[in-house]
Amino acid sequence: MSDRTRSDGEAFVAAADETLRGAYDPPMSLESYVDRVLERPTAAASGAGYLLAAVEAYGTREVRERGETLDRYRFFDDPANDGEHAVLGNTRALNAFVDDLRAAAAGRGNDETIVWIDGPTATGKSEFKRCLVNGLRAFSKTDAGRRYTVEWNVAGAGSGGGAGGAGAASLSYGDGGDAGEWYRSPVQTHPLSVFPEAVRESIADAVDGDAYPIAADVALDPFSREAYDHLESVYRERERRDLFSAITDRDHLRVTSYVVDVGRGIGVLHAEDDGTAKERLVGSWMGGMLRELDSRGRKNPQAFSYDGVLSQGNGVATVVEDASQHADLLRRLLNVPDERRVKLDKGIGMDLDTQLIVISNPDLDAELDRHAERGDADPLKALKRRLSKHEFRYLTNRRLEARLLRREVAGSTPVAGETGGGVDDRGAEVHGADAADADGDDPGAAPLSIEVRESDGTVVEREIAPHAIGAAALYAVVTRLDADDLPGDLDLIETATLYETGEVRRGDDAVTVADIDLAEGDGRNGIPVTYARDAIADLLATTADRSHPDLPVERVVTPTDVLAALADGLADAPVFSRAEAAEFEGRRAPVAAQIRERQREDVIDAVLAEETVPAETVAEYVEHVYAWDDADPTARGRDDEPPDPLAMKVFETETLGRFGEGDYRGTEPGRAVERFRRERVIRGLTRYAWRNRDDAFGVDEVDLGEVPELESVIEANDLADVKRRFPDLDPAAWPDPPDDTETARVKAETIDRLCERGYSRASAELTSRAVMEDVREEWADVDGAASDGERADDAGTGGESPWD
Repeated sequence: MSDRTRSDGEAFVAAADETLRGAYDPPMSLESYVDRVLERPTAAASGAGYLLAAVEAYGTREVRERGETLDRYRFFDDPANDGEHAVLGNTRALNAFVDDLRAAAAGRGNDETIVWIDGPTATGKSEFKRCLVNGLRAFSKTDAGRRYTVEWNVAGAGSGGGAGGAGAASLSYGDGGDAGEWYRSPVQTHPLSVFPEAVRESIADAVDGDAYPIAADVALDPFSREAYDHLESVYRERERRDLFSAITDRDHLRVTSYVVDVGRGIGVLHAEDDGTAKERLVGSWMGGMLRELDSRGRKNPQAFSYDGVLSQGNGVATVVEDASQHADLLRRLLNVPDERRVKLDKGIGMDLDTQLIVISNPDLDAELDRHAERGDADPLKALKRRLSKHEFRYLTNRRLEARLLRREVAGSTPVAGETGGGVDDRGAEVHGADAADADGDDPGAAPLSIEVRESDGTVVEREIAPHAIGAAALYAVVTRLDADDLPGDLDLIETATLYETGEVRRGDDAVTVADIDLAEGDGRNGIPVTYARDAIADLLATTADRSHPDLPVERVVTPTDVLAALADGLADAPVFSRAEAAEFEGRRAPVAAQIRERQREDVIDAVLAEETVPAETVAEYVEHVYAWDDADPTARGRDDEPPDPLAMKVFETETLGRFGEGDYRGTEPGRAVERFRRERVIRGLTRYAWRNRDDAFGVDEVDLGEVPELESVIEANDLADVKRRFPDLDPAAWPDPPDDTETARVKAETIDRLCERGYSRASAELTSRAVMEDVREEWADVDGAASDGERADDAGTGGESPWD
């Protein structure tokens, strides 16, 4: 081994040492632990209280879902794992779950509740469980989140004298155990459970604050009780007056921290787990150990396995996955939250402190309603009353769906940085999971490059073109909308936009969520993300039937490819009925039209990139317009410059290209120009100011590019602009333009600009061809010198996108 290899290896080992060093506290005495609890009560919080503390430790952020602005707990963005298992959307259901935890921790009746996470497949329920495990594991490694249990050593307390001498006792399973070994409670029992009940209550009373009440009503587990009783018996025979101190002496008992994980504080019962109800819930008796321990006719708790889901989840949380597969257990769990106790055997019980969570698909509803017709005689009625249901739905926000799909296809995690921030859905400040695209980066528009291994073993790079992920996301969203209950007079695409941005613009008017009633059934049915993921995976595994002499266009997955694969596979997919397949297939056309419009915007913007108006020029123009509209020039201050009619005319005719000489009398504006200035510029800025008003608002602080009305005026690019700027452009010749023609020059520059914006040369070629194929049919009717009145009137819709 070389010195360099050895050095690298030592560095990795040192890093592992440092990681573990920060994850645990050194063992401590019971007295030191009580001091820790009095200083930091979370160390002894109940299971529900500890889970609540972990969720709240990461803080909250604002999001907008279904038009509502909500506080969302960052815990569910999976910050401990870089967002790999973030729960996207479903914030209202997650907040209700946290409310249940808060009520259970405070003992407000909800401590008897079993939390039920319900929803169709692929709605984030499994991610919720993984996020829960990740977050609790990470929290338990922090100083604020340390979780503790006890370890026992009965050496030196045997009937035969000194430590390790004849008669020294051991807690090992069977013969041959080391009497000096420390044995940890197999069910993570609370250290405070060692104290007598009255003392536990006194400790609870001495704790300042009640945000996370401590677990003062939990007795020792049977394994620890065996050690405690043995020590108590020995020291009573020795007539020790300080009996409790002798039992809990540092030589016999120590408090140790543990990292919360599956099997240690978190119990997870999977669908495939089998065995009797008792085995699945608490564990089983080990016959061989019972014979070895020979406990004179009684069952020694040391011979119990403690590997059931409740045993593993004692101390924090117990999760039953795919609960319909374990319906027989649900009735047995009925009294667990109430009694907080479970039996190992007829005469041996064990106290529990765990938050019960069951996760299921909608088939559990049918199982619970099996005897509903029997009314009060329904044997499952008590269980149904005990369940607190939180429904997870499919996402109806295209951006969130696009992020989820990127994660499914390429493993792209949605958490970009815990300190990052931005604005979500045109208004709400966001961080973490939503900040990745808050600055304008659309996860649906961005491309993806994925390496794919072909049949001969070679690895090739495949590109998912810009807007392809967005096409799949939008198609999935519109299939989840109730077409018979669309809000107002909105269509499917407008409703999807409303869910995403909170408003839909129609010229000068905006329809907001406050103006309409959203359908209650949206998000309960539709295309799951897993179906879209598999369709895209199939496309990546094959090459498209197209070619180009210089570019690998066959390796590009386009939005058209994605939509065709999604729609064509509906009939053969077993998850959809015939009626659903037919209905979903019919929603492909409006999605395709919307995506083609996005591609068209990209191409036209790239063609006219040099025509973009500088922000400084726009700001100067706006100042002149406001000064022009001031009817009383004497009201202006000395420092206020008068409007420059010529500067405004030049901007409107040459920069914007929206008016001609016929719309002016010299430099004086005609009616169309006046209407444009007042209704599009001044009115747009005023609306923006009203929507964003606060004490610190100032017009000079406005980013004019963020004002929707001005954005549509300034950034609007359409075919008329293209034809006015490039009159000799021939869209029909775009696939293979002759050399030294305007079409060839424009195409080369357009491809370069598209590549600067995320396209590859291959996807830029395919996208621009598709757009120009549509353009050629209307090119002859496009007027590159449109009448000024028309250009002014059309300014409200040209180039405007509800997604930008």
